[in-house]
Amino acid sequence: MKIAALISGGVDSAVAVHLLCEQGYKPDLFYIKIGMDTDEELTCTAEEDIELASATARKYGLPFHIVDLQKEYWENVVAYTIDKVRRGLTPNPDVMCNKLIKFGCFDQKAGHDYDKIATGHYASTLVEDGHTWLATAKDPVKDQTDFLAQIDYLQVSRLMFPLGDLRKEEVRALALEASLPSARRKDSQGICFLGKINYSDFIRRFLGERPGPVVELETGKIIGQHRGYWFHTIGQRKGLGLGGGPWFVVGKNVEENIIYVSHGYDTEKQFGYSFYLKDFHFITLNPWKEPETEICFKIRHTDTFQTGIIRFSDNGLQVSSREPIQGIAPGQFGVIYDKDARLCIGSGEIRTKEFF
Repeated sequence: MKIAALISGGVDSAVAVHLLCEQGYKPDLFYIKIGMDTDEELTCTAEEDIELASATARKYGLPFHIVDLQKEYWENVVAYTIDKVRRGLTPNPDVMCNKLIKFGCFDQKAGHDYDKIATGHYASTLVEDGHTWLATAKDPVKDQTDFLAQIDYLQVSRLMFPLGDLRKEEVRALALEASLPSARRKDSQGICFLGKINYSDFIRRFLGERPGPVVELETGKIIGQHRGYWFHTIGQRKGLGLGGGPWFVVGKNVEENIIYVSHGYDTEKQFGYSFYLKDFHFITLNPWKEPETEICFKIRHTDTFQTGIIRFSDNGLQVSSREPIQGIAPGQFGVIYDKDARLCIGSGEIRTKEFF
C-alpha cells in the first residue's frame, strides 16, 4: 500500500510517521508550504519546520518532498477568511484549510498517486455497514474532528489517523522514547499563515481600522470605542478595553459599525438555546431517519461536547439544547456528532434565524 504522510515539523505528525514505520509501512513524507515567502511578517516558521520534518525523514530513510501551495492557500483560505470577517461573520480558516488545501489541492498535486494519506490529526475512522465514517479520537481534549468536519466521503475514506487511539501525553512519550527531532518542540498555536503577527494585526493589514461605538445592549449607552467591528466576534470577552468587567460581545451592527456588549458572567444575552445550520455538509451520508434526533455538537474548538436535538425545518437544520449555549457566532461551523459523540456526521455554517 502506497502511503503519503503529511508532516509539519511538529511532534504529532512525526509520531504518526514513527507509528507507520513501526507497523511496517514506508510512507513518502510531504511538507505543505503555505506561508508567503514574499512577506516576512506573513510567513510561518517554515525553515524550522522543514528542517525538523526532513530530519524525521532521514531518521527513517523516507523520501521527503515539499509541496508549494502558497498561491492556492491565499486564493482560497485567506480570501475566504477576509470575506467572512468583512461581512461581520466569524470564519474558521483551519476547517477550510483541511478541506481545500491539505486534502484538496494536495491531492490534485501529489496525493492522487497514493492509496492512503496519513496525518497527525487527533481523529480516527470507522467502517460500519460498508461506509467509512470520521470518528472522534481517544483524547477528548485534543480531538480535532471539528477541524475536519467539511471533508467529503472520498477524502475520509482515504485518510489514516495513527494518533486516533492515543492521548497527547502518550504521543509526547513516544516521541521522547524514539528520540524524534521534534520530541521537545512546543505545540503550535493559532493559524499558521499568521506567522509572527497576531490575528488582529493580520485583519488590520487587509481591512484597516474603522472606529465605532461600543454600546451596552441593555441601556443603549455608549461605554467605549472599538477600532472596527471586524476585530470582534460574538462571545468574545478579552481585548475589549473596557473597565469594570467582565464584558461580553453579544451583537454587531455591521452597517452602522456598532459593537454591542453585555455585563456580567451570567448575562443571558451571551447565551442562546438554538441556532440554524446553513448548507449542511454530510461527510458520509445522512444517518437520520426521524425529523428530530438526539445529537452532540460543538460550535467552536473545545474539549467538551454539548447535547441537543437536531430538527429539519424550512430554514435548514435547527440545533437546540436544554443547556445554554455560550457565544453563538454566525459564520463559525456548527459540527454535529451522533448522540454518543463517536461519529462526526458533518457541519454547517451557523446562522441565526433572521439570516434565512
